[in-house]
Amino acid sequence: MEELKKIIRDIPDFPKKGIVFKDITTLLSDGRSFHRMVDLIAHRYVGQRIDKIVGVEARGFVLGSALAYKLGVGVTLVRKPGKLPYKVRQITYDLEYGTDTLEIHEDAFEPGDKVIIADDLLATGGTVSAVIKLVKGLGADIVECAFMAELEFLEGRKKLSGVNVFSLLKF
Repeated sequence: MEELKKIIRDIPDFPKKGIVFKDITTLLSDGRSFHRMVDLIAHRYVGQRIDKIVGVEARGFVLGSALAYKLGVGVTLVRKPGKLPYKVRQITYDLEYGTDTLEIHEDAFEPGDKVIIADDLLATGGTVSAVIKLVKGLGADIVECAFMAELEFLEGRKKLSGVNVFSLLKF
């Protein structure tokens, strides 16, 4: 795992002063590392009933699509408002400074579908906590929330109580 962590580059003072941004594009652009990362996460779910992967806008689409392909299941997208063409369910949630809103198609799941919520990074947990509410509100069962990386010092995992959480890389 250390070799994968070393590929992720730190960008100081982005998006604002005092924040060290974990730039995953360096891992994604390295075919061998990207392949290994997807395989390591997907391996956890081989042999389990998984119906769909939920990809969270926007970088979660990359991980979610790759996992869905590897597991032979579909992808459901959670997007910013106005991006999905059919009837949606919406949730507005608090950010550090302000609020944000996410949407999912109201017919995204069959009752009891087993899903994995996939995103690139678990930080404060606010976004994924909102996604969990959307997914559960549509009757799906969450097998696990899967992340490429987690910033443990932000303790986002605490906001996700009641669901299993897996992070491949921890910072």
